[in-house]
Amino acid sequence: MANTYPLPAFHFLVDWGGSNVGFTEVTGLTYEIQAIEYRDGASPEFHVTKMPGIQKFSNITLKRGIFGGDNEFFSWLNTVKMNTIERRDITIKLLNEEHNPVIIWKVKQAFPVKLEGPGMKASGNEVAIESVELAHEGFTIEAT
Repeated sequence: MANTYPLPAFHFLVDWGGSNVGFTEVTGLTYEIQAIEYRDGASPEFHVTKMPGIQKFSNITLKRGIFGGDNEFFSWLNTVKMNTIERRDITIKLLNEEHNPVIIWKVKQAFPVKLEGPGMKASGNEVAIESVELAHEGFTIEAT
């Protein structure tokens, strides 16, 4: 009966090399293989052949609530110096009801490329959320 329903997407854990403050959202876990079209001039077929080409990964966005005295995203972004930046391997785990990982995304060589502060509105009552966008060199997916 446990495998009858798909997993909910709201129970997850992100290990990003900083403090273990929970994230409210993770987006951009997109993996694409671009197709290459090729046609040999001597081919008897009058159409192109398609074959797999370069792998492409989207940037990943992490969002979390802002806490007083917490400046870790900004500190990580400021590690950029003359063509170098601190790169980190990141692990994103989708958890089951027992808090055990069911699917794990292992992101390689991630680094921040964008930091976005919260939208502030005097008449609002929302939590202040900051987000960081990460470029990376790909990820693997492990199902446990």
